Order: sequence, then structure tokens, then C-alpha cells
Amino acid sequence: MYIVIEGQDGTGKDTQAKLLKEYYEKQGKKVVAYAESGTASQNQFISTIAKLNYGSKQDIDHRTRVLLYIVNRYEQWRSLAEPALRNGDIVITTRNWFSTLIYEGYGAGVSKSLIIKLHKLIMPEPYFHPDKIILLTLSETEQQKRLGTQTDQNWDRKQEVWKSQGNSFQQKLNKAYLKVAKDYDIPTIDASGTIEEVFARIKAHLANNNI
Repeated sequence: MYIVIEGQDGTGKDTQAKLLKEYYEKQGKKVVAYAESGTASQNQFISTIAKLNYGSKQDIDHRTRVLLYIVNRYEQWRSLAEPALRNGDIVITTRNWFSTLIYEGYGAGVSKSLIIKLHKLIMPEPYFHPDKIILLTLSETEQQKRLGTQTDQNWDRKQEVWKSQGNSFQQKLNKAYLKVAKDYDIPTIDASGTIEEVFARIKAHLANNNI
């Protein structure tokens, strides 16, 4: 089973993915969970590319960033997801190719058709068909509050290429996420409230879909 958790920065994707992993493991299931960004990867190759991609002080063209994202995306799919799915395990990822479409396409102005074409050329077909994908959403006010807390607690995160953008850019991304959710028929889940409240919504949604 392949599950994707998407959403803007600050929506709690990684926190909810960790809870979902623990939830399934308590049921005796084997789970592989990872962030497609690669920032938390123990693989030196993947983490190095992630550091290059997210560093805001480096003058990297946005089309180059798209290619770097795809490299990490493919390598983690090949080395982590594919073996787990072949074994019948559960795979949970935070983010997928929609993040690149939104941030680099809608946000940075890279051709959206190019982003789609490149992913279709590189990523295997099963990647595009998760058993479940959900999109966590927040109001712009709540998202800005959470981003402020994140960056206050971790200066390095404040320097990340996307978190260093202003409110108007974040608002553009929020609108793009809602548009993509509508265009691709992706269910949205309100990420406001406590961690436990959000997780309860996710579990209820998955239960309603027999997952």
C-alpha cells in the first residue's frame, strides 16, 4: 500500500506521517516512510543533493532545481519504495511530484508542461498511482504563524529557499495547492488544531476509504 501526504510548508506532513507509521506498525505491519525532499535522509548522496537544493544563498536556476528534485525522488523510490511495495509493505511519503509542480511551476515559473513531461519520462508508472493521497491545508494566517515558529526555533530553516520567501509568495503557493487538489481530485484535510485532532481526521478519512 502506497500513501502520500502532501501540503504546504507548516501543515505538519512529517509529524502526521510519523504518527501514521507508528499506527500501522502497532497493527503488526511493516512500514517504510520517508520525505521526498531528502533533507532527513541518512543516504549521503540524497542528503547532499537536498542541501544543494534547499540552500537559499546558492544561485541555482529553478529548472536545475527541478532536475535535482527528480534525482532524489527517483533514487528514493528505487531504493526504498519499490522494494517495500514488492514485499507487500506499506510505503508512506511526504510530498510527491505535485510539490515540484506547485513550487517550481506555479511558484517559480518553470514550465508546468516541462515538469510533467520530465516526471513522466523518469518516474515509473506505479509512482503516479498511490493507493491514497491526501492534502493537508491551513488558513494563510495559521500557516504563517507556524512557519514563523519553525524558523524562530531553527535558523537554518529560515534560510531555506522557500521559507525565505515573503507572505505574498506563500499565498500564491496556497492557491496553487488548492487548484492542483481540484484539478487532480485530491482530498483535502484541515490541518488546524492539535496534532491529535489532525491525526484523527486522517485516520477517519483512511478508514472511510478502507485503508
